[in-house]
Amino acid sequence: MPIQWFPGHMNSARRNAAESMAAIDVVIEVTDARLPEASSNPMIAELRKFRNRPCLKLLNKSDLADPAATRAWMDFYNAQPDVKAVQISAKNPAEVARIPALCRSLAPHRDDGTKPLRMMIMGIPNVGKSTLMNALLKRKVAKVGDEPAVTKHQQTLDLGAGMTLTDTPGLMWPKIDYDADGYMLAASHAIGRNAVIDEEVAAFLGDILLARYPNLLAARYKIKVEGMDGPALVEAVGRRRGCLVKGGGLDLEKAAQILLVDYRSGALGRISLETPETRAAMVQWHAAEKLARDAAAQDEGESGA
Repeated sequence: MPIQWFPGHMNSARRNAAESMAAIDVVIEVTDARLPEASSNPMIAELRKFRNRPCLKLLNKSDLADPAATRAWMDFYNAQPDVKAVQISAKNPAEVARIPALCRSLAPHRDDGTKPLRMMIMGIPNVGKSTLMNALLKRKVAKVGDEPAVTKHQQTLDLGAGMTLTDTPGLMWPKIDYDADGYMLAASHAIGRNAVIDEEVAAFLGDILLARYPNLLAARYKIKVEGMDGPALVEAVGRRRGCLVKGGGLDLEKAAQILLVDYRSGALGRISLETPETRAAMVQWHAAEKLARDAAAQDEGESGA
């Protein structure tokens, strides 16, 4: 089942962000290092390109991501015009402290001391924007929570040393084009649970983990994973962890939550759900599918004429 999630407050948040971008110098886009492209809102790129604003793209939660995949994504983004990509953990003060200087390097016209450097933090829900905001200001100014869409209002604060920082609510886009993106976002808790079925999300996640990180699964759950698919993995986790309902059946929802939490927390190990190569292959597959569907529809129309 395709996953879509666009809470009502995001319409006004999108309008406010578009208006504010006219008065900022650098966009700080926060993404999840485990799924950098799936967690990058295409509307952010459209807005900043329309305003010709450079982007500091932060691959946050890099301490949870596969280092090899992150290196590949860094090369991918740093080859793009007006983009500087950096891997960080917003919980690491030393890494956060580098951000103002990186932003200044992207806006050298603001380095004369006459006008403040104006930065705006953007990104989808639950990628760590509020944690980053608090770390930059060295005080709690934004709510932080495990649920997506905690921040609902935009605010601009003085960062000191001739800098201002605007924090924006997490922004999704109205339609997620690729089903896999919706599932990756749900697995990483960027989408509210009311919009997803945990068992389906965990089964999708399981298929990726079985294909790319089978040894991590075997080590974590002490199970043999050869020949399994995602749904079978969820069942195996449930049996291993004693997820039973009255009568002795498996509690698949509880088993799914165990797998999802273990991935989200890093208990499974350092995992990335996509690489530039897998992303390109997925997009190419969808394009071929669309061409096939369009051709079939055209043939049907001609035969019925």
